[in-house]
Amino acid sequence: MSRQTERFNRRQFVKTIAGAGALLAIPQVIPGSALGKNSTVAPSNRIVLGGIGIGHRGTYDLGCFLQQPDVQFVAVCDIKEARRVAVKKIADQKYGNSDCDTYRDFHELLRRYDIDAVLIATGPNWHVTAATYAARAGKDMYCEKPCTKNISQSLLLAETMSRCGRVFQAGTQRRNLPHFAFACELARTGRLGKLRRVYAHPMGMTAKISGWLPPEDAPPIEKIDWDRYLGPAAWRPFNKVMLNGFNFEKGGGFMGCFAENGRFIGGGVLEWGSHCVDLCQWAANADDTAPVEYNPPGNGEMVAKYADGVELILREKGWLPLGSCPVRFEGDDGWVETGDSGKLKLSSPALLAGRKVEEIGGYPATFHVRDFLDCVKTRGLPKGNAHTACNAHIACHAANIALFLDRKVQFDPVKHEFLNDEQANRMRSEALREPWRL
Repeated sequence: MSRQTERFNRRQFVKTIAGAGALLAIPQVIPGSALGKNSTVAPSNRIVLGGIGIGHRGTYDLGCFLQQPDVQFVAVCDIKEARRVAVKKIADQKYGNSDCDTYRDFHELLRRYDIDAVLIATGPNWHVTAATYAARAGKDMYCEKPCTKNISQSLLLAETMSRCGRVFQAGTQRRNLPHFAFACELARTGRLGKLRRVYAHPMGMTAKISGWLPPEDAPPIEKIDWDRYLGPAAWRPFNKVMLNGFNFEKGGGFMGCFAENGRFIGGGVLEWGSHCVDLCQWAANADDTAPVEYNPPGNGEMVAKYADGVELILREKGWLPLGSCPVRFEGDDGWVETGDSGKLKLSSPALLAGRKVEEIGGYPATFHVRDFLDCVKTRGLPKGNAHTACNAHIACHAANIALFLDRKVQFDPVKHEFLNDEQANRMRSEALREPWRL
């Protein structure tokens, strides 16, 4: 460096310091929003959120998050350009800016250090894979269900969240609705006497092997990234029926009539069971285990049994008119049944013990979202944590295997294997397509 350049740099440095001093002498005005005033939340207390796979259900979930004053949604990733544009518009209108970023590759979103948590609402084929990558990237997550594709992935999900110290909330929002929680409390605390049976609505008791639909011309990758949509699933040619979600009547999409290589990723026991079986597990004090015996359907009911003798009964018919996702718990001294109407039916009014249970119909996710956000801040354990989700999903996967094999299977919930049943044990896991590994 020349002496002239050195002198010039020193003069510039002095001028810069002098200018900074003048600025410091001027009183600075700090916006109230930065301090958390005027009913706003200070940035230090906000949870910065990103979204992965925000379609129909994800848009509803996002709306619940955007209602929370301590959430700042900053980025969306989706394989569909139309969804990326639509979600960005929602966020930008909410905040009155154009700051929401869009991505086609979720790795880019997860690399952002400013993002604290992610909403994962892809198709179920992706849930556990996206959740695993998010955990390794240090993100907490709210993940829609079904969360896993098989028993092995259920165990991996719970282990990964524990090892990475992440807050995980499965989208089993009924755990945070008062009438469902009260019904489970009656069963758990002995108010119904010795518990004998818990009933869940599976919405279909069939298990099918996947197939191919007729090939169609795939859109440009910028519009729809079909390869990334398939992700860890076995490859198959593009078909818009598989792309555009599901319909319970017509099937279609990864949640409808398709399963991967004979494995089960949605529909039937797993789809609705992710909610109803989950509630039965809670009611039976079985969040740490799963039934040990699963029988194929007879007389419209599939009966599974826990080690303590309590029966888990899956049935589609015979319910009181209490709305979708009904559950019923029966003990020696009484019973309770409830559903998405928000109403409770009890064997005796005395079971209420003078309590007024709030009736909230329509299974809103707002309470579940709030539970998740509070736990992100406190590092607490949310109601739909990875451990409870793991065992509820294992129960559903084991039931699906019994359905597929059309025979009784026995399961060891400690070793997580079927007893003396090589065929059933092979169905506990599956290979993933390159390059996806868990």
